[in-house]
Amino acid sequence: MSAMVFGAHVDSIDPVAAATELGIGAAQFFLGDPQGWKGPKVGFPAGADALREVASEAEVALYIHSPYVLNLASTNNRIRIPSRQQLQKQLTMAAEIGASGVIVHGGHVLATEDPEVGFANWRKAIDGLSIDVPLLIENTAGGANAMARTLERIDQLWNAISGSVNADRVGFCLDTCHAHAGGNQLSGLVDRIKAITGRIDLVHGNDSRDAFDSGADRHANLGAGNCDAEGLAEVFASAGAPIILETPGDAEARRADLDWLASAVKQG
Repeated sequence: MSAMVFGAHVDSIDPVAAATELGIGAAQFFLGDPQGWKGPKVGFPAGADALREVASEAEVALYIHSPYVLNLASTNNRIRIPSRQQLQKQLTMAAEIGASGVIVHGGHVLATEDPEVGFANWRKAIDGLSIDVPLLIENTAGGANAMARTLERIDQLWNAISGSVNADRVGFCLDTCHAHAGGNQLSGLVDRIKAITGRIDLVHGNDSRDAFDSGADRHANLGAGNCDAEGLAEVFASAGAPIILETPGDAEARRADLDWLASAVKQG
């Protein structure tokens, strides 16, 4: 896929129509409640096969964001095991609709626990999954014992999963708000990430409502938050991956973000 594909997080009922209305080439959505364990379920009324066909005809790439409640690093069996099961369901249904990837947050262990256990749990999860579409691990904003907040932790996570037979099916999703809130300077970040993972498969293009290293995951419209504007533009221009907006507001606000994004990429 072209590196200059723009997309947005949209409603699941008709993601292709939403993308077409915005004039973009990618649509990200949930297959159910992002805060729940039920599902997944295709919201498109005509079903999975029809959605796949419509998206292909419209040349709109589909991305699935897994529920926020998933935590594959957890030491709690009541969280970790259902997380693996739910992620497998998400991957399977994503394959049915012809999705280009499934995004999942890096998760965490408790503040009193050894992060190495979390990395080992990730390796076991990757080993056991059937990954028919790329699984994209997303960096996160907060948590002292998060698996993917700091570059050091991302490096440890990648080392843990690199020996898996499924390692080549795992990619990276760089969220700019999360990076800023997690204490990672945006300037030069693309090179630093690629030095660890070897790849950036998707960018979540978001500004941040909060200060650098705040740990707060609150998205803002591009150019209207506290992210370094030049750093944002640099990430968008240099990542070499599709960019999905997860910014707040209505369609008009989203179009303004797309204009900001297009200008940043052009200047870069």
